[in-house]
Amino acid sequence: MTTSTPDNDERQDVRRPGELNARELARWGWRQLTSMRTALILLLLLALAAVPGSLIPQDGVDSLKADQWREAHTTLTPIYETLGLFNVYSTPWFAAIYLLLMVSLVGCIIPRCLVYARAMRAQPPATPANLTRLPDSTTYVTDEEPEEVLAAARKALRGYRLRRSTGSTTESPDDSVSAEKGYLREAGNLVFHMSLIIVLVAFALGSLFGYKGGVIVLVGEEYGFANEMSQYDDLKPGSLFAPEDLDEFTFKIDDFHAEWLTTGKGAGTARGFNSKIRYTEGTGEEKAYDLKVNHPLTVGGTDVFLLAHGYAPVITVRDGEGNVSYSGPTIFLPQSQNLLSFGVVKAPYSSPEELGFQGLFYPFEGTVDGEPVNLTGDIGDGSHAMLSLQGFRGDLNLDAGPQSVYSLDTSKAHMMSPDHTGKAFNLRLGESAELPDGLGSISFDDVQQWNRVQISKSPGKEWALLGVSLALVGLLGSLFIRPRRVWVRARRADGGTLVEIAALDRSGGGDTAAVVTGLAETLRGARTHEEN
Repeated sequence: MTTSTPDNDERQDVRRPGELNARELARWGWRQLTSMRTALILLLLLALAAVPGSLIPQDGVDSLKADQWREAHTTLTPIYETLGLFNVYSTPWFAAIYLLLMVSLVGCIIPRCLVYARAMRAQPPATPANLTRLPDSTTYVTDEEPEEVLAAARKALRGYRLRRSTGSTTESPDDSVSAEKGYLREAGNLVFHMSLIIVLVAFALGSLFGYKGGVIVLVGEEYGFANEMSQYDDLKPGSLFAPEDLDEFTFKIDDFHAEWLTTGKGAGTARGFNSKIRYTEGTGEEKAYDLKVNHPLTVGGTDVFLLAHGYAPVITVRDGEGNVSYSGPTIFLPQSQNLLSFGVVKAPYSSPEELGFQGLFYPFEGTVDGEPVNLTGDIGDGSHAMLSLQGFRGDLNLDAGPQSVYSLDTSKAHMMSPDHTGKAFNLRLGESAELPDGLGSISFDDVQQWNRVQISKSPGKEWALLGVSLALVGLLGSLFIRPRRVWVRARRADGGTLVEIAALDRSGGGDTAAVVTGLAETLRGARTHEEN
């Protein structure tokens, strides 16, 4: 006869202490993700992730500034491009934080709502056996009947939720009043967290179905803008955006005026900007509007914001055969607060050689010790405006496909200057200069102004406003509503009625001593008032 030993039995998997199987690990991970601590950490991470978007120029907000930043920081630009810091809000890592926060908030709030719903239906807790052990309590003896004291207590605790009578039992005798209030504090917490979800969903709708673009529009009757994709200098559409989502409208800028502070410490600071525009929505009537900073024009669901302004010198370039190879207003980009501006002129059809110019536009009279005389950058009548351009001839690579209008490839070209002196072409308004070797001429004919506007459509922005408003209401409720419980017990003792009063603040830090004292004075005063 043989007997089996443990070594011969089928081996069973034995888990080590603390070891989790796949299901338990998933449940543990879900609980960690949906905890309030994780939600707060993700909210902090989202705020930190948004910091680069406010410090680094974003392509979707102002592509011109972003390009200028790239040119000024050639070492950091490749790193920032790899990390997506020029489009922070479109990066996968920002979207991951965003989605995890959404899941965490939803998984955290739903169970809390269920718990809160049960708490709203539940009665206040029964009166503790020994009220005098609570931190804030008091006792006194009266000759009133216990029923009279309890009736007065119920009247004094109007606004509290009272525990319903269940009949006199050993566990919960009807010799006391149990009251509770402050249920809306938790409602405030839930409203605050639900409002975060509303805000996040609203921003997601704007990112998916909205768009944001920028365009520079010259001031004048002959110029304008039509809301079509081809008209934008830069356009950042949402993932689900379609061209037919563009609202149909056009506008022109009739005049632009800037007010400057010219005296005191604020000299050179703009007081305000005002663009007088005329716009037409669809086939409707033309309307006038004063476009100002933080005072956008709204057409349908689209907002038009005034972002910046500058000057566009009117420049004419003639080649060696006398033909006009370039003519018109040229956008110069401001490099400083006083609107000292940089620009490029390209004349690819010049004969016998390609011609190009780059340099600065000075809207002010000049400089003193390196500082501009006119700190505001206001051009006035233009009599002191000046162009200072460096000229180039030869192969400027102008036929190499799409290029930035704000850069000039001079790697294969030769510099040219007046009479081969090596100086720049310095032109006052109305002046012209001959190019060397019979290559033609360049003239500074006029100055026009331009406005840079941002045109954006953000579906869900009303929901975002609602979410922010609800967040404020919920936050105020969670801060100022004090959940507290109050108990009053009255029973016969030593020929009188012993009254015990106690209160407990559930949020901590509340002044329940004042509640206890006030209730005791009210109950004593009720008897005195009846006797009088």
